[in-house]
Amino acid sequence: MLHLTNIVETFPTVVIPNNENGLPVEVSLIAQLGHGAGNHLFSHVSARQQGHTAFIDELDEPSAKLAGTNFALGDTTSLYSFVVGPKGHPFHKHAGHRIFTAVSGSGGAQLRFSTASSKDIKDDPRKFIDALHFINIPPDCLFTVRFGGETWHQFWPLSKNSLHPVFFALSCHTDELGGNLSEELKEKIKANKADIPTLTEVLPKAVTDLIHSTDFRNEIVPTTTLSLDAAAGTAQRKVCDSFRGSMGIVRGAWGRWYGSGGYISQTDLTKTVITLNTLPEGSLLQNHLSDVPLNQEDTFFILLKDIDISGMTASHILSLVLEGFLINAPRGVSRLMMLRNVLVKPMGLRTSPLGCPVSSLLSDDMSNLFAGQFPVLDQDVNDDDTIAQVILGANDKHLQFRSCVSVEKLSGGSVKISLGDRVHCKNAFGRFYMGIIGFTHRKYIAPTMLRRAGDYLVSQIV
Repeated sequence: MLHLTNIVETFPTVVIPNNENGLPVEVSLIAQLGHGAGNHLFSHVSARQQGHTAFIDELDEPSAKLAGTNFALGDTTSLYSFVVGPKGHPFHKHAGHRIFTAVSGSGGAQLRFSTASSKDIKDDPRKFIDALHFINIPPDCLFTVRFGGETWHQFWPLSKNSLHPVFFALSCHTDELGGNLSEELKEKIKANKADIPTLTEVLPKAVTDLIHSTDFRNEIVPTTTLSLDAAAGTAQRKVCDSFRGSMGIVRGAWGRWYGSGGYISQTDLTKTVITLNTLPEGSLLQNHLSDVPLNQEDTFFILLKDIDISGMTASHILSLVLEGFLINAPRGVSRLMMLRNVLVKPMGLRTSPLGCPVSSLLSDDMSNLFAGQFPVLDQDVNDDDTIAQVILGANDKHLQFRSCVSVEKLSGGSVKISLGDRVHCKNAFGRFYMGIIGFTHRKYIAPTMLRRAGDYLVSQIV
């Protein structure tokens, strides 16, 4: 058979026309991933897909509906994931057109299409074979596919080694109601109860028997091979595919052994730390270190919303916040303090396992206690106990620092927690010291400690 190879400067693409004036089949090769990546990704995606609430395993095409239609808002689209394993799946078609993006397994994939109509194959099953066209996708490749409704298709392993899956894909049904659908199926779609199997029609048995007969030969079907790093049929292509296949077996096994899982992390806007370069009005900190030059002054605060603080005074909330500084100290800050303690201990400076802004909570001085248990330098609670503040801090050889921890109950059940700092450097070493740690204090230490104290407060309320 004659092989013709064209070199292109963009995505290698093949277009198969539809003789019935429908949408053509369009396949584009986008990128080739690392060796063995296809099998590795297939293992992880398959496992995650099985854990989805909309998972269904039929027609050798396990799938999950990731996003359904919303006809109330005029949205007729749906999004699915699906996988095709090492044994491929049967020829079938859908009423509506399809668009999907996929990653081939480490043995490659063969996409089989027939543009014969149902009427054609009913009149003569051989017309199905006459309209066949195969497209070969190399191993570990990202590719896109688009084809019109009523297009028969089958996805099959390119490699004879059945250890390799065909691919996994994300499929967008751009119009779930598209094509010639029964009224019963339309109602099911409108109720958002459709899935890939219910939208699928398999090839009639007469045509399937013809394909599986000894008279049918795959090698005579027109075939287009897309590739990126080496042309089809070359020694380089064979060596590359062989190596990718071997790596795919290893990485696929690793993916199955390692397991799959995921994390969902949300930015909690109610605990976003806001930074102020000056003290807020009414801060108790204004009465401290007011007669000396300041080398640093800042305040950090968070707003906690939608928590049940009814019946709690600001004093009670503040006691939980101070407890949070002690019990829920950030591990990263504690490690930084350990390093700092090792470096400054030979100089005779204070050491503490707790982050400096609140390190005096571990003081042995019991002359002034807040809530009967927390040593503080100063404290203040307003008449209706909606605002409570304490002053922490210490004097060292190189500097003096004071910290203000404040709690304010706001209308609507919200609470504002703040941590303010003032630092006075006594000498050149103090200024050098603050120059080194100042940035880390503002960007990491103080905000992180405040968030963790807020987390502890929420945990105690919930």
